[in-house]
Amino acid sequence: MTGRSQRVGVHRIPCSGPGDLSGLAALIATGELDPADIVAVMGKTEGNGCVNDHTREYASMAWCHFLAPRLGLAAADVAKRVALVMSGGTEGVLSPHFTVFTRRWVQGEAAGGAKRLVIGTAQTRDFAPAEIGRMAQVEATARAVQAAMAEAGIAGVQDVHFVQVKCPLLTSTKVQQAIAEGREPATRDTYESMAYSRAASALGVAVALEEVPAGAVDDAAVLHDWSLYSGCASASAGIELDHNVVIVLGEAAGAASPYRIAHTVMRDAVDGAAVRALLRDAFGMDPDDAAASGRLVNLLAKAEASPSGLVRGQRHTMLNDSDINATRHARAAVGGVLASVAGHTALYVSGGAEHQGPAGGGPVAAILHVPEAA
Repeated sequence: MTGRSQRVGVHRIPCSGPGDLSGLAALIATGELDPADIVAVMGKTEGNGCVNDHTREYASMAWCHFLAPRLGLAAADVAKRVALVMSGGTEGVLSPHFTVFTRRWVQGEAAGGAKRLVIGTAQTRDFAPAEIGRMAQVEATARAVQAAMAEAGIAGVQDVHFVQVKCPLLTSTKVQQAIAEGREPATRDTYESMAYSRAASALGVAVALEEVPAGAVDDAAVLHDWSLYSGCASASAGIELDHNVVIVLGEAAGAASPYRIAHTVMRDAVDGAAVRALLRDAFGMDPDDAAASGRLVNLLAKAEASPSGLVRGQRHTMLNDSDINATRHARAAVGGVLASVAGHTALYVSGGAEHQGPAGGGPVAAILHVPEAA
């Protein structure tokens, strides 16, 4: 059987700063990467990952201006075509980098119709400040996830392995706008608004993937009912947008991509055993030889300071540090654990895992290169 199949490419590109795209330029110059094929970029930038982290916006602007002439678009229109997700914070051993996903449609299928990596993207409408962290964001995100799944050609929710969402946050200006409109925002605390936005986005993913019943989610559940979560969602809030950008990564039978993806859930910040089991059970890979094999392209993960104040029964102080936000501590901790498995530090670890995995834990996805003959 032959047909039109999706072929996804994955490139992990180091950078010396949020505006450094020399690694990308080199891949284009050698013909290894065609800018016209770029469909999504997930970047880790070296800011603080908080409300005032403008490295995310800086990186997004750099990508827009770099790609605009190569795609024949105005810089302002690039983000409408390419899903740009920049996640701030590379604490500890984490290394700033960009993971670039390309996609083209080719004739034919993978041998035997095997399941391989596919990608789909979608965007929501802009949200009013009072909608952030509430059901309007949950419902719009769920619809965007379903649209991205359809674009990717993913047949069922069981074949979705990671859903990356970039979502907005509340600035003091937006808070005042909501109040002036007579609509109380979910919170008046700008930092807390990041958690609300991530939480509502994650619950939208959970609803779309049928991980929780739609009727179980309401405004009161956001940031309160920790029994509701997605095992595939990763949400990152930023100042650089007013809507949600959704990237769905999964597998489809017959896709022509030389990559596979699988996911698991870390039950807490030190659960490296879950990641090793994922590599062994999903890919048949020796988890102690992941780095030597060179086939593990990247690990995509969420990190969270356990809201209970405990990790395996022992007290942690991440939530009590008035100098460094808990999300920064969590990224550093989980980044170190995952680096010990992957054997490299250019890992996509995003902080703040509200409703993204069980409380204190978080989803992890692994992307593996598969030899063409396999």
